[in-house]
Order: sequence, then structure tokens, then C-alpha cells
Amino acid sequence: MSTGEEERLLQLARPWLKEIILFALNTGMRMGEIRELTWEGVDLVRKTVTVFRSKNGERRTIPINSLVLDVLKSKAKMRSVKSDYVIPSETFTLLDDSHLRRAFRGTMKLCRIENFHFHDLRHTFATRLVQSGIDLYKVQCLLGHKSPIMTQRYDHHYPESLREGVEILEKYRLASTKSTKLARTAQAGGPALATSGVSC
Repeated sequence: MSTGEEERLLQLARPWLKEIILFALNTGMRMGEIRELTWEGVDLVRKTVTVFRSKNGERRTIPINSLVLDVLKSKAKMRSVKSDYVIPSETFTLLDDSHLRRAFRGTMKLCRIENFHFHDLRHTFATRLVQSGIDLYKVQCLLGHKSPIMTQRYDHHYPESLREGVEILEKYRLASTKSTKLARTAQAGGPALATSGVSC
């Protein structure tokens, strides 16, 4: 998902859905993990959320950024004694996954974004981290993958992210040309300082 698509999605999503989307994009948590998140797993002081039982059956603690922290602080102010779920249904029970999927699909339709599913928010989270230079092992831990092979599929790039790789050749050529000119100046009896600071 591009940042432009993300902005449109967050603008058109209902408040409760917006909170869930922000969670997915900024934690990489699965739909079920977000739905089942309880206040027991929230630590506002340490700025973490804990998934007590992930898809692979293991416990996972995830650090959160300011966007998710703001959502949690807002939810904490309106927390009901009727439910321990962080984002419950209107009746304070576990939010129904089919209801969530329908709401998400409807909002995506409004945004005119096609072929994009809720789980793709998790993919977006991982891809953005990798493209920002975050170590694959850290991404693996954040996603809760047992095998690095599962995480390596996010190690791909789009054309703009590869631009740095080819633009460095321009810098290389400029440095090489400058070095050649300085060497010729020195050979022609130019100032001795002309070659200072140049290394090959």
C-alpha cells in the first residue's frame, strides 16, 4: 500500500476500523491478534503489546510507536468494565471477524483500491521496514516468524527504492573524473596540494 492509499483509507474508515488499520500497519499484527488483544497484554509504560498466543502458538511482545500508543491511550480513557478487549464489538464482546472483513472491503471499495486484503496490511508493514533498511532478523521477530525464509519474501524492492543503487554510479564517476584531473594537474607541474586528500 502506498502512503497516498493509506491516507485515503484512514480518512474514509470509521473510527473503530481506523484504529485497527493503524494497529496492523504499525505493528504487523494479524487480524486475529488485534481482535483478541486484551488490556492484560498492554503496557503503556514500556510501550509494548503482548500477543499471548500467536498463530504459531508462541508468545510475542511487540514495541509500539506513538501512533499506536495514542490509539491505546484514547481507548484506555473509554475502557469499559464489561470487556477486557482493547477493541471490542459494540456489545463489548470479541469483534466478529466477518464483520471486520466486510467493513474493510467496503472502505477499500470507497477508496477505489482493488485486490488488497486485510492481511496485506501486515505485508505492507514488513515491506516498509525492509525497504527502510531494518535488519531482516528484527523484522522476523516483529512478525513472529519461526523461519527466516518466511521473512525473506519481503526482501524485494520497487523501482524508486532501487534508485540509490544506480545514482551512486554518478557519484563514482564524478569522483573518478576529479581524481583524474588532479593527477594530470600534478603531472603537468601544478600545485603540489592538488593531489592532497585524494585516495584511490
